[in-house]
Amino acid sequence: MKKRRLPEEAGIFMVLVAVLLVFSILSPNFRTLDNGFTLLVNGMVIGFLALGQTFVLLTGGIDLSTGANIAMSGVLVALIMQAGVPWPLAVLLALAAATTLGVVNGMLIHFVRIPPFIATFSTQGVALAIPLIITGANSIQVKDIGFSWIGQGRIAGIPLPILLLLVAAVIAALWLRMTRQGVHVYALGGNKNAARLAGVNIARTTILVYAISGFCGGMGGMIVTSRLMVGFPATGTGNELFYSIAAAVVGGISLFGGVGTVLGAMIGAVLIAAVSNGMNVLSVQSYWQSLVIGVIILVGVSFDTLRRSRSGRPVFAKKAPPGPPASPQLVTSATGKS
Repeated sequence: MKKRRLPEEAGIFMVLVAVLLVFSILSPNFRTLDNGFTLLVNGMVIGFLALGQTFVLLTGGIDLSTGANIAMSGVLVALIMQAGVPWPLAVLLALAAATTLGVVNGMLIHFVRIPPFIATFSTQGVALAIPLIITGANSIQVKDIGFSWIGQGRIAGIPLPILLLLVAAVIAALWLRMTRQGVHVYALGGNKNAARLAGVNIARTTILVYAISGFCGGMGGMIVTSRLMVGFPATGTGNELFYSIAAAVVGGISLFGGVGTVLGAMIGAVLIAAVSNGMNVLSVQSYWQSLVIGVIILVGVSFDTLRRSRSGRPVFAKKAPPGPPASPQLVTSATGKS
């Protein structure tokens, strides 16, 4: 008789429940329905960034440009609408620009061989500078009322940003689980050399995951700008990047690649949003919030490292020397298929 195993996300879900209970006891305002919607809506930007970060982390990379992408895409959509372009088309153009930033990241990492940390740190600086340069560091007022629907609209009483993230997360989870390209993402993060020998298109997969991360950053920019109705050049330059990585890591996404699920990352995003919202409700100073989130990241990474060491997997995989063509066993380990 087979033993039933708890889902991998059960642990982080129990932590989330415990955090919600603690804050509910400490503050009656925390457990109100209005605050619950506020918590979720505020967490949607982090959720989209964490979703994009999930794809990148699964390949063993990292994207430091996501926060800057919020500012760049938000200012661009405001400027495009200011030029008289209808808001739906302006949104598509801004999202295309955000996705292009991700494509550039992927190309720099694969073709120029720049480490992901350095490549995305560099494009972060570029993405931060673009809105400041083209606006003179001034905010751009959005006058098209229809655009506010993205960040402020509701369907059946549920805020639209929540529904947008829910749809995106379901599509992403199904894509990773049920498509060959999704298997390739895990294979690339598990063992790059084995994945290459197994026939995985490394260039396409790398560029794709960074493009997805760029698109998710753009969605974050659309939501923030729509809620404020202002394209602000400094949007996304706070703790957004910090929180998005924390959400993915505490949700079970390995910083070393190849391990984790979208569901775990989304639970992690809600956890980070709950911690931030709860501390705001309790009037805790912002620098204490950074300390708490930092500790959460440290615990998550430590747990991930300990888990890998106990499973016998190397914490830092070394490049395999050139050798003969892949054996069937190697192909199986890279793709997860026999």
